[in-house]
Amino acid sequence: MKIALASDHAGYSEKERLKPLLTDLGLEFDDLGTASEASVDYPDYARKVAEEVAQGRVDQGLLVCGSGTGMAIVANKVPGVRAAVAWSEETARLARQHNDANVLAIGARTTPQDKIPAIVRAWFSADFEGGRHADRVEKIRKIESATEAQRRAE
Repeated sequence: MKIALASDHAGYSEKERLKPLLTDLGLEFDDLGTASEASVDYPDYARKVAEEVAQGRVDQGLLVCGSGTGMAIVANKVPGVRAAVAWSEETARLARQHNDANVLAIGARTTPQDKIPAIVRAWFSADFEGGRHADRVEKIRKIESATEAQRRAE
């Protein structure tokens, strides 16, 4: 599996700490930035990851910022992306199993550092369950398509 990885300045150190874990999990990854703790605008990095996922160049994305929320909001603006903020193993696993989420956002300032590796492991070990959840994900796709069609018509 190949993933796109990015952070803002608040998530930079945690992103760097996660790289060996990603390698241990057998994941190939593209680090799309940032390259330091110098202040940057998180939307720039979240968009890069989301576009890689949406265009099928990677299978999933991993974002790390202060709370996870800002980057998830940005990523969810890109059609085809279902980003979820996870703060526990359970929220990570359920986002994959029930929502077919394809981008994980983690808050480096809001999630205990010692919990983050287990959250990442839970995310990448979980698969979409399909079944009754597939109908719900399809409804999300229809909403997304209708919204895109409305934007084009305006």
